[in-house]
Amino acid sequence: MTVQEMMELINAKNKTPETDLGREVSCGYTCDLLSWVMAHGAAGMAWVTVQTHMNVIAVASLMEMAAVIIPEGIEMETPSLEKAAEEGITVLESPLTAYEICARLAEKGLPGKHS
Repeated sequence: MTVQEMMELINAKNKTPETDLGREVSCGYTCDLLSWVMAHGAAGMAWVTVQTHMNVIAVASLMEMAAVIIPEGIEMETPSLEKAAEEGITVLESPLTAYEICARLAEKGLPGKHS
């Protein structure tokens, strides 16, 4: 699944239009504890989190993630979005809950991250 396909599936808005929506998403993950995500993240991952600060982008960039998904219409701060665009990390904002996002991704066959 590409970031573009995922965006359409979860009714998301792309908050970083400069990024590559054709990038393949390897797996999905949901967590709000940054240290846990650093320990379990993966390249190409789509990460669902309610966190919106700059450290989210730092972790996503470090792990070479494909996208960060912010659920429930939560808005990410402008400086974080600017850093995401600079790092090539797509940030999507969805009106769906984290649960609904993950359910839709799993239903379409996107695997969760396995150890």
